Amino acid sequence: MTLTQAAFGKTTLLRQVLLALGGAAFIATATQVSVPFFPVPMTLQTLAILIVGLSFGARLGTATLITYLGYGAMGLPVFAGGMNGLAFAGPTAGFLLGFVLMAGLAGLAAERGIARGALSTMLVTLVLSALLYIPGIAWPMAVASVTGVEAGWVGQEIGFYWTHFVAPFLIGDAVKAVIAALVVSGAWKALAGRNA
Repeated sequence: MTLTQAAFGKTTLLRQVLLALGGAAFIATATQVSVPFFPVPMTLQTLAILIVGLSFGARLGTATLITYLGYGAMGLPVFAGGMNGLAFAGPTAGFLLGFVLMAGLAGLAAERGIARGALSTMLVTLVLSALLYIPGIAWPMAVASVTGVEAGWVGQEIGFYWTHFVAPFLIGDAVKAVIAALVVSGAWKALAGRNA
């Protein structure tokens, strides 16, 4: 059972559509929030994605992220820095596609009861945040050149990607993963208290 099922009961098709549209809008809004952080400013994008995945479950979480990417593909400025579908050919395209997997796996962990308590949910969110770097780096390192993209960030050595794509974001991603876990596990606790 997911958090949304526990909170709202039986999920109708209309409710699923509304949750996917609303969840995608929530992620788009969180992406535009820039928090001053060291060494680089931090958006709340992955925080929102983890919350959606953990709350909605695998299928609805995945559908929500596909909806979010669809907003960008339609030209809406929903990605970081107000970017739209042009980001699919940019250096962060691998992360955008990885977000779908992140939400789906978070939802699967929630459905299987792996991500229910604060500690287990924190472990899940930290692992998923780390796994996001795989598609994030695979795109500029190898996949982009195969698709014909030519840019200074394509096909560099691993040190380049560590310096520009990973290291500056590690602390912020860990903080967001912990916050997402605390928000969702806190929501489960509040729901249990309400139903007690």
